[in-house]
Amino acid sequence: MTDATIPAPPRRSASALAFDILLWGGLLAILVISFRPAEIDKFPQLFGDTERTSGFARQFFAPFGDPKLFLSMDWPLFIGKMWQTIQMALWGTALAVIVAIPLGLLGARNITPWWIQQPVRRLLDMVRSIPDLVVALIFITAVGLGPFAGVMSIMFNTGGVLAKLFAEAVESIDKGPVEGVRATGAGRLQEVVWGVIPQVAPLWTSYALYRFESSSRAATVLGIIGAGGIGQILFDSINAFQFDQTGCIVLVIVVAVSMIDLLSQIIRSRLL
Repeated sequence: MTDATIPAPPRRSASALAFDILLWGGLLAILVISFRPAEIDKFPQLFGDTERTSGFARQFFAPFGDPKLFLSMDWPLFIGKMWQTIQMALWGTALAVIVAIPLGLLGARNITPWWIQQPVRRLLDMVRSIPDLVVALIFITAVGLGPFAGVMSIMFNTGGVLAKLFAEAVESIDKGPVEGVRATGAGRLQEVVWGVIPQVAPLWTSYALYRFESSSRAATVLGIIGAGGIGQILFDSINAFQFDQTGCIVLVIVVAVSMIDLLSQIIRSRLL
């Protein structure tokens, strides 16, 4: 009985190896160059003067060691504002999904001509590159202070992200079902509805749930500039140096985001 010949491991071409060296070497060079501009040399200061940090930490965690102080906090206000933040994120994500579905289909190169697909993808690049706070300020200028400006800001940024993810999901589909629908004499719209959408719907839903989690966290920041939600009272407590109140607000945010994450995991596990 002869031993089976063990095939030699595949060798990478010289050009592929050179490209990898250039890529990772360039990344390492950029890290070295950006060491001083990013002020990484200040890292030892984290462990140097700890007096201010420890003072902040004592006040931040004070309510969790003092039941009387803990119960004296305005919990109905904190929870109510957090619920408003979640509602903002929910509506912003729902509107973003409505926008992202057609843009995601138009941005997929396997079902859309390049002269449509490329402009759509560049538009999505532009949308994603604008910071949330800038978008929120634009909507605050248009509609005034309040949650609606936050909702529209979340829709704008999340719509761009979801559209890109939706397009990439469409580009990875199996061509078989689409060709099967086409063989029945169906039109392009019917190919998309019956051949594409059923394949990507679970993944799209998973992406939307993940972005809802992210939007719930991002919406807290929008409140700082007057776009509603818990961010405003968080910002006010920090400015007033009421760090004990800040700690309780952060606790509400952590609990809410954790519950959203757990719920999203349950839903995704049933879809995928």
